[in-house]
Amino acid sequence: AICRNMSEEDSGGSTAGAESGPRRRNRRGLLRLYYGVSGEDRTGQTDPTDINGPHFKVETYLDEVYKTAGLQDLMEQEVKMVREIKALDSDMQTLVYENYNKFISATDTIRKMKDDFRQMEDEMESLEENMRAITDFSDTINATLADKRHRIKKLNGVHGMLKKLQFLFELPARLNKCMEMGSYAQAVRYFSRASGVLRQYEDMPSFRGIQEDCGKIVDQLRVRLREMLVNDTATSQQLSECVDLLLQLDEPAGELCDQFLSRSKLKLEPDLNSLISKPPDASDADSAHEDIVEYIDRGGNGFLSNMSLFITSFQDLFVRRDDQGSAVASIAKPKMHAFVSSLVGPYFDAVRTRCVLEARSGESALLVKALDRLHRRIQAVQKLTPSLDIARVCADIILAAAEERVNFCTEHMRSHLSGCVMDVKQALTSRQRQLTAQSGSSNALFSDLLSTMQLSVTDKIKATLVSLKEFVAPEITFSNKYYFRTAFCHDWVSQRLVLGFIHHLLSMSQGYCEQTAGRDSVPPALVLIVSRLCLDFEQSTISYLVTLTDEMFPLLERGSLMTKPVATLCSTASQAARQLINHFVHLQGVNMSQMIRKSVETRDWMATVEPRSVRAVMKRIVEDLTLIDLQVGMLYEEGIRRDRSSDDSKRTWSYSQSRQMVKPWGYTPSGMDSSLLSNIQKLFSERIEIFSDVQFTKVSVVTGVVKIALKTLLECVRLKTFGKFGLQQMQVDCHYLQLYLWRFVSDEKSALSLDIERMNSNIEELSLV
Repeated sequence: AICRNMSEEDSGGSTAGAESGPRRRNRRGLLRLYYGVSGEDRTGQTDPTDINGPHFKVETYLDEVYKTAGLQDLMEQEVKMVREIKALDSDMQTLVYENYNKFISATDTIRKMKDDFRQMEDEMESLEENMRAITDFSDTINATLADKRHRIKKLNGVHGMLKKLQFLFELPARLNKCMEMGSYAQAVRYFSRASGVLRQYEDMPSFRGIQEDCGKIVDQLRVRLREMLVNDTATSQQLSECVDLLLQLDEPAGELCDQFLSRSKLKLEPDLNSLISKPPDASDADSAHEDIVEYIDRGGNGFLSNMSLFITSFQDLFVRRDDQGSAVASIAKPKMHAFVSSLVGPYFDAVRTRCVLEARSGESALLVKALDRLHRRIQAVQKLTPSLDIARVCADIILAAAEERVNFCTEHMRSHLSGCVMDVKQALTSRQRQLTAQSGSSNALFSDLLSTMQLSVTDKIKATLVSLKEFVAPEITFSNKYYFRTAFCHDWVSQRLVLGFIHHLLSMSQGYCEQTAGRDSVPPALVLIVSRLCLDFEQSTISYLVTLTDEMFPLLERGSLMTKPVATLCSTASQAARQLINHFVHLQGVNMSQMIRKSVETRDWMATVEPRSVRAVMKRIVEDLTLIDLQVGMLYEEGIRRDRSSDDSKRTWSYSQSRQMVKPWGYTPSGMDSSLLSNIQKLFSERIEIFSDVQFTKVSVVTGVVKIALKTLLECVRLKTFGKFGLQQMQVDCHYLQLYLWRFVSDEKSALSLDIERMNSNIEELSLV
């Protein structure tokens, strides 16, 4: 049925196609244009079955479909074709609608253009008629005046000559009137206009009379201008006008130059004297409250402004004057340079003094602001007198003020460091009793003091660097100058301020190791804290400060300011920390040694009663070692401690058993265990370093103090002779120390060996009694 319908449609379509073939081709052509499909076959082949091709044939296409497609395919093809037909109809409607709108818009535009061109054509025709009328009128005038043009020109020349003659005859009266009104500049202009003509025709009596009358008036004008030149109340502008008028009246330029310089100096000296004579602490209120910025502004708005005005006026009058020639300029330039130098020199001296004083007392922001304004003012004056090179003098002042500021900050930082040390010393002194009585309640005292001191010193350095950063701010005109940036950033801030302060701190710390015991000696606790401070500087603080300085004060050339000195500083800091910790061990060992020596030497060991308990000095030694252990533990890590082994327990047990083998009231060497004697001899053969360098750990530091104390006890015992009860008392003390000292040492072997060695010496001494 579908095939039959398609064939019927095909037969009907062939009939209708004969009628509407041209319309269908037109519609197909519009669709080709819309979709951008060319109507020509580019491949050169004609496919009658290509439904989109120009050679499509319905009969051939249907025959091909009937042969190749089934019923289902034909039905799908029908649905597809219906859908495509509807889509093409929709596209055609859209295309027609869009083209219709465009045609309407184009029609309106063309209609409007026609109206505009019609109006423009009317205006062009009117303009053409006007131009034609103007041309005709101009030709008529030229033709009418052609005969009288020469006569009119001649009459104009005669009229101009008569006006000049009238001006010459009226010149004396004009000059007198100007003199009465005080218009000296107008009088000079009148005379300058007529002087050439009067000199040219001075042989005529009439002109000679005019010239004589004008000469008398001009002489009076010269006298008045001279009087104004020496008048003290005349302003700088009036002086310049007087000199200018006298130069126009052909007065000697050299004499006028000297007079102008002398009068200008009288005008500038009051401003200069006010800057020099008034110190910052003057009695009057205005000067007393005048800061450095106001001082520089007063000098710039007064002295420098008037100086610039003078230089400009002088150059306009004598140097750049066209009618005087180069002879006057060659004479005037040296005089001007000498004059400017004689006044600028004292001004710079006063400014240098004030800036240096401000650098040691005021704020960096005000000082930098004042120096920047000074630099800007001097740069303006330098452009007027490039040969004087006053900008170099200004640069020297800026460098001197900046250097003095850095020196002041360096001194202030060192003073702050001394204050921090004094605060730590006072804190240690005030809390020493509390630390001794209740050591457990002050576990964070030393660490707090160290943190406070380190934070205070570091914050002071950073605050100083922040204040000095004002000198290299981008808006400061002299901050990007190579001469300033190199000297300020590298030589003064980096080397002198930062590195110099660190060197000072390390030198001061090392100086603590050279002080002997006395009233003003450094407390051991302070030495311990400073040693940890130097160690922290070596580990992190120095690198941090160097990096911070490089970031805040970069050079114009990329690169670090202090790459080389960092390693040297870190090495010095490490050496200082080691010297201080060794000195701390030495001080604590000496303190205990003095206590032990005094306790041994002041006692009569031959008349000692039977021991009932441990002596108080031994308890004091254990208490002091506990305190030292607590203090060092606040700042340093525990370190490596050898655990007590079974051998240590056996050695302690054998030592106790050997004591039990001693008779109550006597001593026989033969009664000792042979194994104990062999151990004693073995311990004697092993050398123990007493004053060796300690490590930065709590165990190592306390072990060093224990070694010194026990070595002192050993040497003191060797020099004494003991009785029976004295020996027993010493045995009790040694056993007490052995029971408690193992907690403080890194290796119990060292303490035990010294105890046994001490007992051996006691036994030998007692056997000789």
